[in-house]
Amino acid sequence: TYFYGTFPEDFTWGVSSSAYQIEGGWDADGKGPSIWDNFTHVPGNIKNNDTGDIACDSYNKVEEDIYLLRALGVKNYRFSLSWSRIFPSGRNNSINSHGVDYYNRLIDGLVANNITPIVTLYHWDLPQALQDIGGWESSMLIDLFDSFADFCFQTFGDRVKFWITFNEPQVIAWVGYGTGEFPPNVNDPGSAPYRVAHILLKAHARVYHTYDDKYRASQRGVIALCPNIDWAEPKTPSDPRDIEAADRYLQFLVGWFTHPIFKNGDYPEVMKWKVGNRSELQNLPSSRLPVFTAEEREYIRGTADVFCFNTYTSKIVTHATTRLKPFSYEYDQEVLTKVDSSWPSSAITGHRAVAWGLRRLLNWIKEEYGNPPIYIIENGVGIKTKSDIDDSTRIFYYKTYIDEALKAYKLDGVNLKGYNAWSFMDNFEWLNGYDPRFGLHQVDFDNPNRPRTPKSSAVYYAEIIRNNGIPLPKEDE
Repeated sequence: TYFYGTFPEDFTWGVSSSAYQIEGGWDADGKGPSIWDNFTHVPGNIKNNDTGDIACDSYNKVEEDIYLLRALGVKNYRFSLSWSRIFPSGRNNSINSHGVDYYNRLIDGLVANNITPIVTLYHWDLPQALQDIGGWESSMLIDLFDSFADFCFQTFGDRVKFWITFNEPQVIAWVGYGTGEFPPNVNDPGSAPYRVAHILLKAHARVYHTYDDKYRASQRGVIALCPNIDWAEPKTPSDPRDIEAADRYLQFLVGWFTHPIFKNGDYPEVMKWKVGNRSELQNLPSSRLPVFTAEEREYIRGTADVFCFNTYTSKIVTHATTRLKPFSYEYDQEVLTKVDSSWPSSAITGHRAVAWGLRRLLNWIKEEYGNPPIYIIENGVGIKTKSDIDDSTRIFYYKTYIDEALKAYKLDGVNLKGYNAWSFMDNFEWLNGYDPRFGLHQVDFDNPNRPRTPKSSAVYYAEIIRNNGIPLPKEDE
């Protein structure tokens, strides 16, 4: 049944995107190569050998994109900066003024139209030059990322008041360094993800403190990081072992990054215990999970002003006894996940629509982290089709998910501040190329002009924004 109602006056509605997925212009005007540029240029790496070389050509379509955002009526637009478009070598000794101009035009256009920019500093597209010195496995990147962020605060912070450091750090660590499916394609599931996450947390904290110390007083913005979360439903809710397993799944997925930041500067107890205990059974001299010093814990604790996250689906979780070898972050969790075959599937394997999971997830965040201000930064559904202008499936997805968010806000007292749909337009969907379409706007990738067409879901979402939620239909009042 639907619950009718509206969100608070200051609730922020938006759409999201990311640089590599929409910009194109991969080597335009002095931009340096990123790890995704190089990875997609190797035939066989991406479905249909698609690349982000042109993507939606947003690099050349600032005015058009802003026009579409205005038509939607969004309050904010979340996008990301391409590090190698601003610093081609990854370092501040090579500043590309054309890249800076591009983002200035975009930000100025948004502000002129009363659209708040939400800017992600890192959405997976590391400059290749920095991968060459070890990427996120190297602690040198803490300084280098800080130097990039500092430049961005200095250059754009007079107009940008909402910053995200890392998009989906768990994906960077696990899919980039554990399974190795994403560049830099390191396949070391037992150790590298933990080492990388350790550096990402330090880099995040460093950038937070830079903002705090140098810019907050004058710029008055907020800064956070943005994990990806699937809700974990215990298979048998009456079985304490399944409840514990579901919590453990969430601690390994999200708590890995949010427990240090929102709680005590350190990893969740269950992670320290599981990885430590298993490392001992594996006859290792120390835990595969690195340790923070007391100073580091103090430095990391509290380094987010709001709680941002991306969510698409839910899993059913049960306790499992897993193998000790090979060493793996996945086995360390000692859980088994599955889905309910009755949940509607989508273009992305494992992304099934489970709207009620969102309400439970929002309540879990509220309880776990002391009711922080929460922003849903990405939520949406991919559909595999050449054209989906009449995307009633997507409308149903948004209606049900937004309604569960409304229940969490109205009935459960969750401090929900904003909702962003993924995505603004069809774009490059990583390993899947252009097959899955997530956009509220259709993009014709066969046409060199990359024309955009609003889908039915864009019209529907604009109405939700205009109504600030899902008010009771007039005839039912």
